[in-house]
Amino acid sequence: MRRYRIVHTTGFKYQSDVNASYNEIRMLPIQDDYQLVFNSRLDIKPHGTSQEFEDYFGSRVVSFEVLEQHSELVITATNVVELRPRNQTANDCSWQTLAEQIQRSVMLTDAVTNSKRTMPPVELAKFARKQADTMTPSDAAMSICKFIFEKMTYLSGETGVHSIATEAWSKKSGVCQDFTHLALGALRSVGIPARYVSGYLHPQPDPIVGKTVVGESHAWIEWFCGTWIGFDPTNDVPAQERHVVVARGRDYDDVPPLRGVFNGYGQSELFVSVEITREA
Repeated sequence: MRRYRIVHTTGFKYQSDVNASYNEIRMLPIQDDYQLVFNSRLDIKPHGTSQEFEDYFGSRVVSFEVLEQHSELVITATNVVELRPRNQTANDCSWQTLAEQIQRSVMLTDAVTNSKRTMPPVELAKFARKQADTMTPSDAAMSICKFIFEKMTYLSGETGVHSIATEAWSKKSGVCQDFTHLALGALRSVGIPARYVSGYLHPQPDPIVGKTVVGESHAWIEWFCGTWIGFDPTNDVPAQERHVVVARGRDYDDVPPLRGVFNGYGQSELFVSVEITREA
């Protein structure tokens, strides 16, 4: 088991004072059998009226409004989370069994439907179909993720927050969001339900207890083959004791850490910083 303290600060700097802003946050980790949340604290400046709820995908969401004039909005989420080893053994069900399970579940049907973000490029879809024709769903999913890892290069600045899978594939480069969208699209194209997972990744495989490092928000996938299996296509590793789950969805549009609108003039600039400390 590993315990992490994560301090995530983000917000907007406005070009000029705004009269009000309305925002939605997904920065608080979920709790399940493998992830124990010891403490979550959210500080919002300026202070506003807020409420927390759980969305359709089980993510914790805080919506809030600031109704006073302000030139900057700062949100700091401080979370202490203990991660336990996840069961990553797939049931390895057959394609027929998987198709029958999808028909009985609205959530699985959502997870097998591609969006504009995740629609796979032709080359990748053809490769995925070839794997599906000769492998079990679980083996095909792993092979597809490894193929994306081999073909893509992690490179920031090549794509943007609004990029789609086909754009990243044409460049053969991108960030974790792009790797995740490509994997989702390819798996869904052959009938494997998959969902987008956002959260945090400790950058070091064996982090030193008590040492604080610079981190960042991260994205990976979970595919369904009788059970949900987490895998990080950006790093070609299972999602285990370095991956802290915050939100799940169909693609990035369901999980951004912060989104909002404001009443005012000019542009807004997003800023982000993440610090992660292994505590145990």
